[in-house]
Amino acid sequence: MVAQVIINTNAINLNKPLDYNIPEELESDVRVGTRVFVELVNRVEEGFVIGIKQSSKLAKKDILKIEDNILTPQNIELATLMARRYFCNLSECIKLMLPAGDKTKALQKRTKSKTEDIAYLKKEADEISFDIEVGKIKGKKQILVLDFLKDNDGTSVLEIEQILNINRQPISKLEENGYIEIVKEKVERDIFKGRTIKKDKPLKLNKEQQKAFDKISKSNYKEFLIYGITGSGKTEIYLQLIKDKIEKGKTALMLVPEISLTPQMVDRFAARFGYENIAVLHSKLSIGERYDAWQKIKEGKVKIVIGVRSSIFAPILNLGIIIIDEEHDMSYKSDKSPKYNAKDIAKYIAKQNDIPLVLGSATPDITTYYKASLEISNAEVIKLTKRANNAKLPEVEIVDLRKELAEGNRSILSRSLYEKIRQNLEDKKQTILFLNRRGFSTFVMCRDCGHVMKCKRCNISLTYHKKDNRLKCHYCGYEINNVTICPECKSKNIKYFGTGTQKLEDIIKEEFPKATTIRMDIDTVSKKNSHEKILNKFKDEAIDILIGTQMVVKGHHFPKVTLVGVISADGSLNIEDFRSNERTFDILTQVAGRAGREELEGQVIVQTYDPENFAIECAKEQDYDRFYNTEIELRKQLKYPPFCDIILFGITSTNKLEIEEAANKVYKMLLKKTENRMEVFKPVPAPIDKIQGKYRWRIIAKGKLNSKILDTISYTLDEFYKMKYKKTVVSVDVNPNSML
Repeated sequence: MVAQVIINTNAINLNKPLDYNIPEELESDVRVGTRVFVELVNRVEEGFVIGIKQSSKLAKKDILKIEDNILTPQNIELATLMARRYFCNLSECIKLMLPAGDKTKALQKRTKSKTEDIAYLKKEADEISFDIEVGKIKGKKQILVLDFLKDNDGTSVLEIEQILNINRQPISKLEENGYIEIVKEKVERDIFKGRTIKKDKPLKLNKEQQKAFDKISKSNYKEFLIYGITGSGKTEIYLQLIKDKIEKGKTALMLVPEISLTPQMVDRFAARFGYENIAVLHSKLSIGERYDAWQKIKEGKVKIVIGVRSSIFAPILNLGIIIIDEEHDMSYKSDKSPKYNAKDIAKYIAKQNDIPLVLGSATPDITTYYKASLEISNAEVIKLTKRANNAKLPEVEIVDLRKELAEGNRSILSRSLYEKIRQNLEDKKQTILFLNRRGFSTFVMCRDCGHVMKCKRCNISLTYHKKDNRLKCHYCGYEINNVTICPECKSKNIKYFGTGTQKLEDIIKEEFPKATTIRMDIDTVSKKNSHEKILNKFKDEAIDILIGTQMVVKGHHFPKVTLVGVISADGSLNIEDFRSNERTFDILTQVAGRAGREELEGQVIVQTYDPENFAIECAKEQDYDRFYNTEIELRKQLKYPPFCDIILFGITSTNKLEIEEAANKVYKMLLKKTENRMEVFKPVPAPIDKIQGKYRWRIIAKGKLNSKILDTISYTLDEFYKMKYKKTVVSVDVNPNSML
């Protein structure tokens, strides 16, 4: 017998099965999904069996050892489909289906709580990346540790040593140089230990909710889109659907878009089902915690899995329903290879298991709504038009910042928002202020010569961070001390433009010195459990004002919040992306939904320089149908999704001449093979044409992704890599989150 083995590597030339003989004594143990060790060019490599044949003339060597049967044939089938669909190595897809630290003895053996050395990053990930790029960090093992901690911050030193197969020395060196800190902590491994919650009972569903429940609970495979206004009780439907499945001996998967939403969702589910029936999966858990959750899921010890995008690959037994909350959210699409969309994977898994897939949103993704409203792909829309507790939708006021400026108000706060904040503080009610830019000032410019301080490795302006008085690049981590003299004309007339969350917090403290504030953005949530701590502090300690980026507006339920202020609605409008209107409408509608969710009435102030924009007007009225009908006609005329797929070929290189030549060759190959199946536009530099020292070009193609287009793209990539460009890489992203 011969095993077809895919080597566990990202090397493009090894993205193909290699044939190995199965020794007779191992034949009964080897199957599709078995992890094995094989010899490859005089070294031993890990691989996965993806097929078994009777014989092969290419099989010259034997499998050396079986590691385990951690994967199933269904895992391999899904990984194979993903590799073709997302143009990546098969091994990259297989890795998504493995638990964190699955081969680490420290994780498998340790069950009792004990004090351990835990490693945390002291610098931001982009700053570390920059220091690695410029050679400031040279040790390969140190770089290995830092790359690992970017995704696994808060891991025990023992686990790092075992997972990376290193000793303590590079870890100690990083601590000495200020890149990490090592803290002694008691490791519980049970994330729910000591937590109690008051049990609640199912609420009586209103007519709309009951209709949704009845349809979904009786269904086998079908896609249901619950399109319900904010506060319409979607979560209660989810809870009762899951209860129904559990009573029938099934399990459930609940996906949420953001880590910040996970604690709130877990508490809602624990109050109904108990912590003992729930497993949680997201990147802010330690490797040990994720490993334990994975094992509980695989052994069938829990009934409900709650997690973010990657949880779709959890080894759930006897699955009865998949629910994706806030389905419009971009975070369900991965920006890193494999560039998969969790909604696509969920559809595949639901179909394989013949179970319902439920998507929920107050502002459905345009493509999702289009397909569901026309009942394309076995999909159906279920509408919820009333708030579950009969609460009123908040009153939305649009403030024209042009008028404010003309009347002499140069403050970031309009007169109306200032007055509403003051009144809310007087009434002892809570406020959320939303600004989707972190930092203090978004760019620094000399007012005499117009010179803007830019990153020397990215074609992007540096952001001023007041706390450490530094200018930072949010793309690569490059940073310098703040400037007081223009490097071009030596003028001292330096001006700070734009406002980030740090500056907004300072302004609020200055204008309302007695108010308590808390800020939530990527700079304040880097540590483990920081999302939960900030949100709990805001809710439990009755903090007056929560200031943050879009992570504060998604799905949170704060009964005492009666005022939401959108500092600038224009940020998402003015980006080079066909979805800019949709994203603006989504954000404004979602942020408005945070106000007045219970008996207290809510109000929303939206500040903008473009009050006539139809996305803003529709968000003011919370009118998704009007927005959708306008937007879908625009998309149809311009041939944008859902009427086609956008395929983005990203070309990056450290060589400015090589990238242009490579981009043109890719373009010509696509034209040669496409045979009018897709429209291919000429290669051009990307809008941000340099990031992290690499030049960036792009080719955009439009077409309905089918097997022939998949073949064309795969052929083009294969031919490109035969050219063996040394400094240029091509990646493919289907319907990308960003066109930049």
